[in-house]
Amino acid sequence: MLRRAVAVELETTKELNKLLYSVETAYLGIVSEVAMYAVVNNVLSASQLQRIFYRRYRLEYPSLNSQLIIQAIRQASQIAKSFMERRKKGLVSKPYPEVRSVSLGLLKQPGIMRSSLNQ
Repeated sequence: MLRRAVAVELETTKELNKLLYSVETAYLGIVSEVAMYAVVNNVLSASQLQRIFYRRYRLEYPSLNSQLIIQAIRQASQIAKSFMERRKKGLVSKPYPEVRSVSLGLLKQPGIMRSSLNQ
């Protein structure tokens, strides 16, 4: 099966823009923290990281959909694995991965994102 990702620019209301920004900020924070933990503790399995972090982030971000939290943990696992491989090859001089941006996938499904996200 062939999949393609397409970036589109949306005209949004200020309220929706704030909501999307808060979701992206929470998501980036999860990815950064989990990726750093994975490298420091040499835990690269997405399922192990999910066991460690899922409940904590569900409690911290109750309005964030569970699939987004799982997606963030999986993305952090991939970032950590890539970082460890590059460090092993001598291509990285930093002690931990630096996450500047994330790829956030939102599906057109009811309930994927709730409108009242509290941080």
